[in-house]
Amino acid sequence: MARPLDGIMVVSLEHAIAAPFCTRQLADLGARVIKVERPGGGDFARDYDTRTHGLASHFVWVNRSKESLALDLKQPAALAALKELLATADVLVQNLAPGAAARMGLGYEELSALNPRLVVCDISGYGNDGPYRDKKAYDLLVQSEAGFLSITGTPDEPCKAGNSIADIAAGMYAYSNVLAALLQRQRTGRGSHIDLSMLEALGEWMGFPMYYAYEGQSAPTRNGAAHATIYPYGPFEAGDGKTVMLGLQNEREWKSFCDKVLLQPQLAADPRFDANTRRSENRAELKRLILEAFGKLSADEVIARLEQAQIANAHVNTVGDLWQHPQLRARERFRTIQSPAGALQALLPPGANDSFDYRMDPVPAVGQHSESILRELGRNEQDIAALRAAGAI
Repeated sequence: MARPLDGIMVVSLEHAIAAPFCTRQLADLGARVIKVERPGGGDFARDYDTRTHGLASHFVWVNRSKESLALDLKQPAALAALKELLATADVLVQNLAPGAAARMGLGYEELSALNPRLVVCDISGYGNDGPYRDKKAYDLLVQSEAGFLSITGTPDEPCKAGNSIADIAAGMYAYSNVLAALLQRQRTGRGSHIDLSMLEALGEWMGFPMYYAYEGQSAPTRNGAAHATIYPYGPFEAGDGKTVMLGLQNEREWKSFCDKVLLQPQLAADPRFDANTRRSENRAELKRLILEAFGKLSADEVIARLEQAQIANAHVNTVGDLWQHPQLRARERFRTIQSPAGALQALLPPGANDSFDYRMDPVPAVGQHSESILRELGRNEQDIAALRAAGAI
């Protein structure tokens, strides 16, 4: 079945996570994504680790279904080939240092004159202007600047997220902005320029704590895996040493929790715990009572009681458990993809769509598609050999 972005060509000057994550989503929907890399080493994220059959885990995650074109853009012949490619492309996504693309003649104004229908998406740490424009912006640094670390961790120590959430946020907003720009182009016939920053993307995700601390009020406190303002809501250990995550949202659930889980219905009316604010204020004492009850049960027995009481709950799984999660397996959310290291398992993109199948093509080797793309641009074997001899590809 035809995919939504079949026929759309995306060229990407990308490295690390934010831009590659954006363009992989576009490839999932059928776009042809041509990833421009440095000859030899390619995207430096290829060398982050060797955990996936010798390939880097980050790279495998965000680079399937792409073509790799190796170009040394410092060489005029390679830069000319890229501009020729961009003359017929639909989208350019780039996360080079601010101003770097423009210095090579790849800024939006120059490219729009070359190809008025081109959508250009610039992804950076802090945006294309402002006092932070040229400041280095790795994921952890943006988590810090966005205030994320101030609300994440324990009361004694802030902690970063275990995944690259600033990069992920930026990649997803770049993806949705590109889709919006393509829709806009259908009406206007012209491309557009998107200036997207990691700080603004993660800032949007900080909306709740920002409003919670509105006009100088106190911010949410750091409470580890527990909720800052609702209790009981978080991890609790059972008698077998395993941990159960649970969450209560209202007084009806609190009464059911006392009656069917703790088997102490009288606790629901205890003046220390008869409203969420008082439960939160007295969480140390309430935690002691919960752990005392859970200590007589296994984690599975606790979850069985929580299910009977219709209380939200979850296992505290490891990353490894996710590969065998019964719900993901039951919904057939895994596929096999190819790579330079052979066959690998991959999780389908979120959203089971009955009108098309997601594209799940191989992870490319550096420069794997250079010759075929250059032939499309009219280069003959002699031209390609000369480029290779010069180290331009």
